[in-house]
Amino acid sequence: MPVHAAEILDVRLWRAPDHTRVVFDLSESISYSILELDNPRRLVIDVVDARLANALTNLPLENTPIARVRSGVRKGDDLRIVFDLEAKIRPKSFPLEPNERTGHRLVLDLFDDGVSGSKVPAVKSVDELANRRDIIVAIDAGHGGEDPGALGPKKLYEKKVVLAIAQKLKARLGQTPGLQPVMIRDGDYYVSLRGRRDLARKYQADLFVSIHADAFRQASANGASVYALSTKGATSTAAQYLADRENSADLVGGVRLSDKDDILAGVLTDLSMTATLDTSLSLGARVLAEIGDFAKLHKPKVEQAGFAVLKSPDIPSILVETGFISNPTEASRLNSSSYQDKMARAIHSGILTWFKSHPPAGTLLAWQKGNQSDGRVYVIAKGDTLSEIAARYEVPLDSLKATNGLSGSTIRIGQVLKIPDGQ
Repeated sequence: MPVHAAEILDVRLWRAPDHTRVVFDLSESISYSILELDNPRRLVIDVVDARLANALTNLPLENTPIARVRSGVRKGDDLRIVFDLEAKIRPKSFPLEPNERTGHRLVLDLFDDGVSGSKVPAVKSVDELANRRDIIVAIDAGHGGEDPGALGPKKLYEKKVVLAIAQKLKARLGQTPGLQPVMIRDGDYYVSLRGRRDLARKYQADLFVSIHADAFRQASANGASVYALSTKGATSTAAQYLADRENSADLVGGVRLSDKDDILAGVLTDLSMTATLDTSLSLGARVLAEIGDFAKLHKPKVEQAGFAVLKSPDIPSILVETGFISNPTEASRLNSSSYQDKMARAIHSGILTWFKSHPPAGTLLAWQKGNQSDGRVYVIAKGDTLSEIAARYEVPLDSLKATNGLSGSTIRIGQVLKIPDGQ
C-alpha cells in the first residue's frame, strides 16, 4: 500500500423518499470507477490507491435497496467497495471539492428504479376550484441528511429542531379545514435548495414556509425573525450573513454548478413586478406578529435577503428563523417540545389569519368569507376553546355563544363559528 494512499475517513448514508444517498468523506481527491452487475445484482466502486479507515458494518440499511456493503483490496493497492442490492436502482455519482465546512467527498445517489418519489397532487381543475379546494401550504424543514445546519450546545443540530417544529406545524394545519400541509422533507435526508422550490411547485403550493434555527458569529445574538426574498440587497448585515449561510447548504449537500438554475436571474427581474413578493411580506408580517406574542423578536419587521430557497416567482415564500441555536438560552428553548409547539401554533395562527382575510379564489376559506355577511368567521382547530376564541377576537363570550346558537361550551374540530361585532 503506497504511503500517500487516499483514505476513506467515513461513510454516511441517508434514505430519502425516492433515493438512497451515500457520502464518502475523503482525505484527498480520488480516482474511481463504477460498475453495475447482475445475477446477483451489485454496484461496484473501484477506488485507485485507497484504503478504508473504518469497517462498513454500521450503515443504516433499513428501507434501502442495499442488502449488504462489503470491501476488499484489488490489484494490490486499489480498494473495491461492493453494494449487494435487493432492487434495481439508477446510480449517480460525483466528487465534491472541499469548502469551508467540509473536506473532499464522493457522493453516490441510488435512485429507486421506476419510482417518481413523493406523491404529488393532481393539477387543480376548474371543477375543483368550484368545489372549495384546500389551500396548500408547503412546509420546508431546513437542511437534513449530511447537512446538519447550524450546531448548538450539546450537539443540538438545527436539522433536528426544525423538523420537529415542521411536523408540529403540519399536524396543526392538517387539522384545520381549508388548509392542506405538504412536507418538503419528512425525514433526515438532504434536498437541494432548488429541489425544495421544485417540490413546492409540483405540489402546486399556495405558500412556501421554510423553517430554520440558525447561528451567528456572536453567541449573544437572539430572537426570532421572518424573512422574505430581496431581489436587491439585504435589509441588514445579519440578514445577509444568514442568507449566505443558508445558501451554502448546497455546497454541503452536494450540488454542482451544473445543477444551478440558469434562468433564475431573468425570472427575478420579473418577480419584483408581481404580487408574489408583496404577499410574502404581508403574510410574513402576520406570522411575525403571532411569534412576537410569546417570543423575543430579533427585528420588529419582516427582513429581506437573497435566500435561494425563497426564489419561486409564482409562490409566496417566507423563511422563519425560530431563534438562534448558537445562543445557549434559545437553544434550550428550541430543544423543548413545548416551545416547539408554541412556535408551530404561532406560525399556524399567522398563516390561517392571513388566508382568512386574503383567501385565494375557489378555496373553502374564500367560500366561507363570501357567505358571511360581516366576513368574520372562524374554523375550529384542535385545542381551541370558546373562551380563547372570544378573547382573540375581543368579543364577549356570551355574545359568541348567542351568535352561534350555543348553550354550552362544547365545540368540534371543523365547526365554523360566526364572529359577532365587538361590544
